[in-house]
Amino acid sequence: MIGTYAAALVVCLASLAIGQAAIALCGVRRWSWLAPAVGLALLYAICWGTVRLPGDGVVPAVLVPLLVVAAVVYLRGRLEGGAGALRAGWPVAVLALAATALPFLAEGHFGILGTSFNPDMSQHLLAADRLAHGQTSQLLHQGYPLGPHAIAVALSKGLGINLVQAFTGLTIAISILATLTTLTVFANHPPALRIPASLVVGLTYMTASYFAQGAFKETLQALFFMAFVLSLREASTNPTWRSQPLRFVPAALLATGSVYTYSFPGLLWLFGTAVLWAVTELAVRRYLPPAGGAVGGTTPEDALATGRGGGSPAATGPAAVRQEPSPVSATASSVLLASLVFAVLVAPELGRMIDFHSFETFDPNGPGLGNLFGQISPFEALGIWPSGDFRLSPGDGAVPALGYLLGAAFASILLVYGLVVCRRRRETALLSGVAAAALAYAAARIGGTPYTAAKAIEIGAPIAALVIVWPLLRRPVAWLYLLAAGACSLLALANAPVGPSSYSPALTGLRQDVGEGPTLVLASRRLLADEHGAPYISWELRGGRVCIATAEEVGDQPPAGVRFVIAEGDAQRPPFPHLSLQRIAGPYALWRRPGKVAPKSPCPLIAVRQARQGSPPTR
Repeated sequence: MIGTYAAALVVCLASLAIGQAAIALCGVRRWSWLAPAVGLALLYAICWGTVRLPGDGVVPAVLVPLLVVAAVVYLRGRLEGGAGALRAGWPVAVLALAATALPFLAEGHFGILGTSFNPDMSQHLLAADRLAHGQTSQLLHQGYPLGPHAIAVALSKGLGINLVQAFTGLTIAISILATLTTLTVFANHPPALRIPASLVVGLTYMTASYFAQGAFKETLQALFFMAFVLSLREASTNPTWRSQPLRFVPAALLATGSVYTYSFPGLLWLFGTAVLWAVTELAVRRYLPPAGGAVGGTTPEDALATGRGGGSPAATGPAAVRQEPSPVSATASSVLLASLVFAVLVAPELGRMIDFHSFETFDPNGPGLGNLFGQISPFEALGIWPSGDFRLSPGDGAVPALGYLLGAAFASILLVYGLVVCRRRRETALLSGVAAAALAYAAARIGGTPYTAAKAIEIGAPIAALVIVWPLLRRPVAWLYLLAAGACSLLALANAPVGPSSYSPALTGLRQDVGEGPTLVLASRRLLADEHGAPYISWELRGGRVCIATAEEVGDQPPAGVRFVIAEGDAQRPPFPHLSLQRIAGPYALWRRPGKVAPKSPCPLIAVRQARQGSPPTR
């Protein structure tokens, strides 16, 4: 537990410090709640750029703390609104931390998130372990984006924790930073509104569901997408930002983080939003007159509701009202500068991005359903879906189908209302983000697989929740949505399975030794009963007939159909008589049964834990 939360704390503090320093270098001295996402994006680029240097992860483990110290020193005397930001942010961060603790409280231990929901973490842990030892891996060869894995290695080296703790801490930190990023919009509202709104948007139902299955890459991409949309909003409407020639550089840094997290597919959401936003802004400036009653088309009441001004109450009032737009030429110059920054930062990854296009996820005949049961409903993106498992169809759980339909209808009405309000207030960035998310989902649904379509729903969910919550926040109906959506998110978190607390690549390495031979794995009762060990082990040894049991369940002799036995413990004492030692790998010993093996099922008495080859790992 201590190692997990130490990792989460380090990621959060480093992201806040480095992100705010980067924004200050762009000319914005007032605190910005885009700092958490900007800093996290920079951490990915820094760690991935240095993790393969000599030392196998020691360089980023040393470099990141130095950069944090340098950022804090640079911000001294230059940062405005820091005290107000602290007052606004700490309750949100603490409650987000408490919400993400639900899976571990429900399961009674810390470990690999999502075991039995999703086997992907096996490949991620293996790739990170190889990275930490200077070795190559299948994901590295395929151009798979390994920015998160680099951070996990740096955390492991710097804090002396194992990779499971590092990845779990990183996943927790992502959720905390997502809730803090929403304060870009909500910071100027009263705490009673600001805190629940930030939590519901940052941990909306689909985000909570993907957290529950340990899918950190999708929650990361959702964070970077939401922050990118809000960075365009700040750059075009916030008076503190509008006069800065580098005001679009934070958006470029977020796009860089997306590349190192999700490779080129992540840019589809971001570039799609940027193009739609640019076209919409030009159309608004050219064809639409200012709305009545305000400067630049925004009433003072609307300006207060938007929460513009960098997260300090001092930014409200007349200073927060939309001012006259800057000349198109100045905007074009700022966009060009940001594009150059982005091009320089992602240039080292171009070759790997090209290699990644052949990854199995992009094959329509590849992953297919993945870990899903079928297509999931796009209405899940709206936050009200009363199921602990997002993969279930309406009515398959404890709540009748009518409950899902009523929740989806209610949230849909609120979304339409939010879009209308955004159009009236000319929130072009938010409208463009919703449109880009909808187009990405349509493309994945038509040309992809149910698995990729579900990812598109998750990535677009925070923007949809933001457009629902923000216009309603000063109306009583907002509480009905916040309560319903918050309950659904908590249900998803409480239902999260938590697997083993440690990881060794040795079990995967034994797969080639056992081949398709019937294999018995002897595991501890705790691993099988409390840590969802059976699906974890069966995935590690996928490819042949595998049986998993405790020694007490098997008895004095292995079942007649077993050829190999894998056990932890003393390699000098075989678990059964007449076994010959074949190999020692980490904590495991591989034993072989001599002679002929009876042609029977390998574990007739405990067939419930038998496993055959599963689907390939997916994104």
